[in-house]
Amino acid sequence: MTRAGWIRTAIVLGAIAALELVTQAGLVSRHTIIPPTAMAAALWGLIASGEIVPDITKTVSNVAAAFVLSVAGGFVLGLLIHAAPRLRRALDPLLATYYAVPFFVFYPLLIVIFGMSDLPIIVIGFLFGVVAMIIATLNGLDRVPRVALKVARLSRMDPVSIALIIKFPAATPYLFTGIKLAVAYSFIGVIASEFILSGAGLGFAISYAYNNFDTPKMYALMLFILVSVTAVNMVLHTIEQRMLRRRGLAR
Repeated sequence: MTRAGWIRTAIVLGAIAALELVTQAGLVSRHTIIPPTAMAAALWGLIASGEIVPDITKTVSNVAAAFVLSVAGGFVLGLLIHAAPRLRRALDPLLATYYAVPFFVFYPLLIVIFGMSDLPIIVIGFLFGVVAMIIATLNGLDRVPRVALKVARLSRMDPVSIALIIKFPAATPYLFTGIKLAVAYSFIGVIASEFILSGAGLGFAISYAYNNFDTPKMYALMLFILVSVTAVNMVLHTIEQRMLRRRGLAR
């Protein structure tokens, strides 16, 4: 682990320890927040009993679908937009302000189109993640060395070969940034949608626990989501750093 990694770990552990001390000392009411150890114990009990396994399965499958669509769709759209400079200039202001749009206002329309199924939830997760991948793809393609492209043209490489051999490897570090953001945004979109669109899933379970004053369960589920997203991003970050080290670009 790098020095920056140790510092991040120390900050997180320090914050957890401080929260534990504050809650155990009674400085904050347990109706507001419970100690991290109580969250972990409640989460272990939920997992051991199997009570939340169906909710986990539902949410993870929806997030996976939204994530795959976001990454694949964002990459393809990024390629198309990058290949059309005029279209890109027209879309740049929209991409810059995209996340100011309240996507959840469209959920009644999505229900009318797709019905009361998982599709509206997946679509909202996709809408959250796809633009992060588009922007990352554009940033990556912008940084492909022009010399490499000139050499490819002189070698009479076809567009597909240029994309696979020249552009994709050069843009990979930036694509990984988009992938990491797409994971986070897909989780946000799916879980937030489950609060209002679903009768199952982790978002619904958290909402139900909140409405029924089941504080331990609510925080246990929130802890599970935080740990899951952090673990996925750590794995992606590790892969990214290994790729960068091979190129001598690791930070």
